[in-house]
Amino acid sequence: MYRRPKIVATSRISLKPPPNIDPTKASLAYGRLAVPRLERELESGDLLTRQRAIRTLCDYLHDPEHIAEAVHGGVISLLKRLLRDPDVPCRAMAAECFIVLNQHPIGRKAFIEAKVYDVMKLLFSLYEPDIVRLNAHRSIELVVLNPIYTQMLVKDDIVPLLIAYLENEFMEIKVLILDTLNKCLAIDTDAGLDANGICIFSKLLVHHDSTIRYKSVQAIFRLVANDRGKIQAIEKETVPRLIHLLLDIDPEVRASAAGALAFICVITRGRYECLGGNAIPNLLRCLLNQSTRVRVNALKALASIGEAPEGRRVLQKSLEQIECLMGDESAAVRKYAKIAADVIKWKPWNLGNRCRDKSETLKLCTCKY
Repeated sequence: MYRRPKIVATSRISLKPPPNIDPTKASLAYGRLAVPRLERELESGDLLTRQRAIRTLCDYLHDPEHIAEAVHGGVISLLKRLLRDPDVPCRAMAAECFIVLNQHPIGRKAFIEAKVYDVMKLLFSLYEPDIVRLNAHRSIELVVLNPIYTQMLVKDDIVPLLIAYLENEFMEIKVLILDTLNKCLAIDTDAGLDANGICIFSKLLVHHDSTIRYKSVQAIFRLVANDRGKIQAIEKETVPRLIHLLLDIDPEVRASAAGALAFICVITRGRYECLGGNAIPNLLRCLLNQSTRVRVNALKALASIGEAPEGRRVLQKSLEQIECLMGDESAAVRKYAKIAADVIKWKPWNLGNRCRDKSETLKLCTCKY
């Protein structure tokens, strides 16, 4: 009853492209001619040609076998030039190409030798679109995987620049910046202290995301290893926030906060700052945590606080709890539990054990120096 209409071929050419052809990418030449042709198209004055070439190059570099060929072929200098391109997609794709290149040692070496950082740091500006800034920070975060290159970037004043942009960035970029800064601060803490890093990181200790809290407190942990960092942490009121983080849900945050307090308590002013902030109850609660790192760092902080007479007097009530950890299954916990217990039980003039009789004790007490 119903007949299907017959489909008859016509002379009209279809407007649809052939299958498996992406109009946003350039055609790729075969073999060793691929990179030279892409380089010619990247230098083109036509915007569409540059966009297609950069997209094709980005896909081409995802094959590890093409990395060395592209580096030796002079792609790095062309990509460095494209980082200043007036077109946003070209800048974003150029930065993404460096992400792929910096995943390989030969790419990181070429990045440093060509001084790409001098141009890449311009893309950190808040006037750049989010995708451009994100790709720029990702590429730098991969470069600092090598401590030698990290030291070079620190000499180029990357730390003050990253700290300046940290506070106003969105969360994903903040994580990348904190990762980069932690690797840089492991090389040189003075650069972070000179850039007011303690103050900026302290503001992030109350962030709603646990990853940012952890990476921020880890940065403070590195800074307070420096004597200047201990003083700045006390003056910038970082200690109360670290004490509050001892009750954080994330055990890594608690461990890093306890480690930072242990460093701060090395100096007398730091011990009394922790005593005034009521840190002992929170540290004792950390001893009940299942994480070995949390218990070890808490014991270190308690041992340092116990060196102050007031701290030792308060910890006398919790001596049994600390001594129970001397039988812990972890060797590190047993070691620092014994150290903390010895500090708490220490007395300045235990003359009864040192003297044989009363006459010698009286002689020591009445002697003139």
